Amino acid sequence: MDIDCQNSGSGIIPGDPGTTAPEPEVEPEPERWVEPEEEPKPGKRVTGYTKGSLESVKEMGTTPLPEVKSNIHCLTIVGQIEGHLVLPPQNKTTKYEHMIPQLVALEQAPEVKGILIVLNTVGGDVEAGLAIAEIIASMSKPSVSVVLGGGHSIGVPVAVSCSYSFIAPTASMTIHPIRLNGLVIGVPQTYEYLDKMQDRVVRFVTEHSEIPEEKFRELMFRTGELARDIGTVLIGKEAVEIGLIDAVGGIGDAVKKLNNMIEEWERRRKEVPLQ
Repeated sequence: MDIDCQNSGSGIIPGDPGTTAPEPEVEPEPERWVEPEEEPKPGKRVTGYTKGSLESVKEMGTTPLPEVKSNIHCLTIVGQIEGHLVLPPQNKTTKYEHMIPQLVALEQAPEVKGILIVLNTVGGDVEAGLAIAEIIASMSKPSVSVVLGGGHSIGVPVAVSCSYSFIAPTASMTIHPIRLNGLVIGVPQTYEYLDKMQDRVVRFVTEHSEIPEEKFRELMFRTGELARDIGTVLIGKEAVEIGLIDAVGGIGDAVKKLNNMIEEWERRRKEVPLQ
């Protein structure tokens, strides 16, 4: 079949796949005017939360704590002091294997001049508590303890191990003999070991506080004050009156006292002649 293309001036064969229809012209959109962002003036505070702040509010329910450069390091001893045996996961614990390396590092850190110990503990492992107390007492830097809530049982030696101790007016401290949990072999050696361990606690407390040994033992074996047990509960001012704690006060008093002790400690260091 012959196709007559003589009458088509363009010379384009209809249906040719190599040809395309011309695209319609698109008018460009007019440019929109955007108001320039105002730069914060010098000294003007920019309000709002950063991404880190929002994450902290979402996860912890609070904004991040302000970063404060201080020469005082705060250690908290809360819950039950965990020793050689791992306590159940629902117990709030302070692990002695975590505390000891921190105390050693604080003794070596030149930027740390003083240590603040905050206690709210029910006691715990005797040897672990004594180990923590011995390290605190042997440190060369000044230290101050504050008993908030409670400093019971083996928490008493930890509280008095610092250079100076405070107790909140409503805080309490329980003094009682050492008790054993689990299987106890009923032989004279078991009693002797228990008695020697108790003497270690009594000797440490009396050496690092103003309470006489006779008074401390009398409080330890007092009857009628604790249910199903013997011992004494001291609240706030009572612990100060018998010489166990140095003063009644809170965090503000403790920080002020520690700053004064740091100044005195640095002054004595400067007065020591170089050899």
